[in-house]
Amino acid sequence: MAEKKEERYEDSELYRIRHSAAHIMAQAVMEMFEPGEAQIAIGPPIAEGFYYDFELPRPLTPEDFPAIEKRMAEIIKEGHKFEKKVVSAKEAKKEFKNQVYKVELIEGLENGGFDEYGEPLDGPPEISFYTHDNFTDLCRGPHVEDTSKINPRGLKLMSIAGAYWRGDEKRPQLQRVYGTAWKTPKDLKRHLWQIEEAKKRDHRKLGKELQIFTFDEEVGPGLPLWSPRGAAIIEELEKLGFEMERKRGYQRVRTPHITKSDLFLRSGHLPYYEESMYPAMEMEGVSYYLKPMNCPFHHKIFASQMRSYRELPMRLAEYGTCYRYEKSGELFGLMRVRSMQMNDAHIYCSEDQFEKEFMAVIDLYLEYFRIFGIEKYVMRLGTHSQAGLGEKYVDNERLWNKTADMVRDAMRNGGIPFVEEADEAAFYGPKIDVQIWSAIGREFSLATNQVDFAQPERLDLKFINQAGKEDVPLCIHRAPLSTHERMIGFLLEHYAGNFPVWLSPEQVRIIPITDKHNDYAVHLQKQMFDLGMRVEADLGSERMGAKIRQAQGFKVPYMLVVGDREVEEETVSLRRRDGEKINDMPVGKFVELMQERIAERSSDL
Repeated sequence: MAEKKEERYEDSELYRIRHSAAHIMAQAVMEMFEPGEAQIAIGPPIAEGFYYDFELPRPLTPEDFPAIEKRMAEIIKEGHKFEKKVVSAKEAKKEFKNQVYKVELIEGLENGGFDEYGEPLDGPPEISFYTHDNFTDLCRGPHVEDTSKINPRGLKLMSIAGAYWRGDEKRPQLQRVYGTAWKTPKDLKRHLWQIEEAKKRDHRKLGKELQIFTFDEEVGPGLPLWSPRGAAIIEELEKLGFEMERKRGYQRVRTPHITKSDLFLRSGHLPYYEESMYPAMEMEGVSYYLKPMNCPFHHKIFASQMRSYRELPMRLAEYGTCYRYEKSGELFGLMRVRSMQMNDAHIYCSEDQFEKEFMAVIDLYLEYFRIFGIEKYVMRLGTHSQAGLGEKYVDNERLWNKTADMVRDAMRNGGIPFVEEADEAAFYGPKIDVQIWSAIGREFSLATNQVDFAQPERLDLKFINQAGKEDVPLCIHRAPLSTHERMIGFLLEHYAGNFPVWLSPEQVRIIPITDKHNDYAVHLQKQMFDLGMRVEADLGSERMGAKIRQAQGFKVPYMLVVGDREVEEETVSLRRRDGEKINDMPVGKFVELMQERIAERSSDL
């Protein structure tokens, strides 16, 4: 199957709508002030809307939004055409002689260094204006034909933030007004619902409420502490990974958390990743680093003895803890951390075995998607750029082209759609990155499947091939379950904290109606605990209703209420998390239900 022909956002009608809406918003804001009072900077479309940066005589507030939106609706209704005009730098500077930020952008274009957004240019620049009504902007487009092509009921201003010019804190701070625009009011309504739902499902909020993880300043930013509830989820994910990998011929290994700098110099990681690594520790004249990845250690295990082709493919797996010094401003809950436990493995194989092994990893992704109910995903093939050879990428154009073709052929032969992203490879080879969408439609980067043609040779990895000669294996780096941190952060949002039974930190809570039923509750707890279930008995002094509400707050899948009748008949009254009640259920039947749900890793209650 050929590459999936996915329309680029930059080529879409929605992109043009949002770009045009940014210009219309800028016109509406400029009209609020006297000529010469306001300065405009840039106003691009972004992933879910648009923004525009201003320097204004007074701060804007959300109270200004209704008036701005009203004026935008008027401009839209008037149906002004977007007219493009290519101009010289001299003409452009004359047009914007009173706009200091525009003049700086024009000079960047004139000198051939930067476009109107301050991004590096690939080739000779074209300086162009787009004009609608009485508003002209320095812009390369694209736009809709005229303002009437925008639905005013699909448009909304969202927020205001400060933004340094060119992202430089030494430059002026501007006011950035964010908006969103959609084709229809229904699309806008869904987007706004998604934003509100995402707030409720925020993994940081749920992680605290459900007592999954915490951060502590004395421990350090980006270093999560897992509570017993969080550890239970981790153990289930590890168990799942171990079972899936064991069936597929993986062998578990363990490696240290630190290593001498020599290993990362030889592997090539230090030149490419040093900025993201913790600084070296000097001990007895030797430099040691906390490991940011597991691969060099696995390579050393492979290289510890001469291998035969009969041992290949060799699949070495590890849930190894790695450390990366992410910048403080980039840390985000569990999604960007400094300590992470990676579902890592490295597959060493011959070229003849490559396609089968590479696609077996893709099949593993698909199996995990089925288990977790992930319905939308995209496979992205990251390739190198010639300009990056020697700096960003290993300098071997022949092997880059060869291995990229091998990945394309494998994906096509396997019937797996994919899209290509240039200049997005690993430093040692092309890769497939997996983007997934949560239940509410938010996109996450999850997993990766990478080809490595560089490190095996750098680290002298060899095997004796069928001809009796030494050969260098290919290496596939893969992490289908990402890290525990990112995976659990995703799952918290995906399930809104309502984990399936097999993954729930607490699977059952037993609630006695009065103190005299405590012994029976404890008896049931021990019986189920001995069968491997995560079960608690609430023996507190609160009333039954309060205990049920507390269990619901922790999103426990099953609550078992026990009173006189249940004690006498050896039954339970089941209250499910979704509100369904089943009275007088024999204990054995409930245990059977639980064991079935856990064994099947079912998403059903």
